[in-house]
Amino acid sequence: MIKTRFAPSPTGALHIGGVRTALYEYLVAKKGNGTFSLRIEDTDRARIVEGSPEDIIETLNWLGLEVDGEPIFQSKRADIYKEHAKKLVMGEFAYEQDGAIYFKTKKEGKTSIVDLVGNRKIEFDNATQDDFVILKSDGFPTYHLAHVVDDHLMETNPVIRGAEWISSIPKHVMLFEAFGWELPQYAHLPIILGPDKSKLSKRHGAKPASEFRKDGFLPEAILNFMALLGWTPPSGKEILSLSEMISEFDLSDVNIANPIFDITKLEWMNGEYIRRMSDGELTKRLHEFLVDHPAKEKIALVVPLIKERIKKLSDFVPLTDFLWEKLEYDIEVFKKLNIKDQNEILSKIMEKLENMEKPWKNKDFEKTFRGLADELDIKAGDMFQLIRVAVSGQTVTPPLFESIQILGEDKALKRVKEALEFLESTS
Repeated sequence: MIKTRFAPSPTGALHIGGVRTALYEYLVAKKGNGTFSLRIEDTDRARIVEGSPEDIIETLNWLGLEVDGEPIFQSKRADIYKEHAKKLVMGEFAYEQDGAIYFKTKKEGKTSIVDLVGNRKIEFDNATQDDFVILKSDGFPTYHLAHVVDDHLMETNPVIRGAEWISSIPKHVMLFEAFGWELPQYAHLPIILGPDKSKLSKRHGAKPASEFRKDGFLPEAILNFMALLGWTPPSGKEILSLSEMISEFDLSDVNIANPIFDITKLEWMNGEYIRRMSDGELTKRLHEFLVDHPAKEKIALVVPLIKERIKKLSDFVPLTDFLWEKLEYDIEVFKKLNIKDQNEILSKIMEKLENMEKPWKNKDFEKTFRGLADELDIKAGDMFQLIRVAVSGQTVTPPLFESIQILGEDKALKRVKEALEFLESTS
């Protein structure tokens, strides 16, 4: 039976790069009708950040990567590691020195594995390997001992982890051999790089997965994007559901080349997911995201207007705030408009609005202000943009007339008056 595990260290919130490791482990387990476990590797007590385990668990749940069984905390298994370290000492595979226990590496021959990623042979000359600590003086194990003991006891196979652990292969193979245990298969995933080919960091837009959640990214878009960092589905599809990934994924298809994390591509993909949602589903997601929104009951009215215009859930706020918040006009926004004599034109706009028959109709609205634009010898687009800035305070909004309908005719007229007063006060 296939058993995989995600084994992060709680040294901070779950990084977006770690999501790919967890995802690949999940896909392998589910495709093989196996189990996917979570192991918190918290034996390096000095580096633990409070709240990290909770963030890891919460983020995996949000992403939909459900863990089988309860999370395992290595810090609660110290006695197990001590017992196994002593067995190695008794078998003369390890020795005590300065309060710590060291593993005695073989110096002759070579150590090799065949990696599932790229089906490549990875080999080390044992003469290059130094003895190493397996149990520290504080009684806690190093990663090397804890990883081997736990992966054996948990029957992990394959072991999927980042390529940064390739250099540790001799240590782990020697430990498995010293215990007389069967060696699991290993898969080392290529390291994700930033666009400048350096190690992925915050300057590339990479950060904890929970921050992407706060930014308004969808869990399914994040999984889809991360899956493609080093893997091309046999179907050639770019947008895949989790079930489709499970069906198509195979470690042998993972490319050994280091993939590039492109935040622009992630934003594009998130926008694609938003556009494919029903209006009802997008409204539900916005309700969940905008917990303290001042007009939650009106979100559904706006969704059809903004669905094609947003890439993230957070884009909803700056695009629509003018509908429920008090406006603060900025003279620089008016200066960007390609219109002179704005005071005079706004006065005429206000007059037309006051005389329009209620309820205002889209056809009448357009006809009235196209006519006014012709009368004043300005472009119709510039005319509507001035109205847009007057009622919203910004140059980019959902469709103008539909926004005015949600705002309400009286409030729209009041905004035009306020805009005129603002311009008069600054001239």
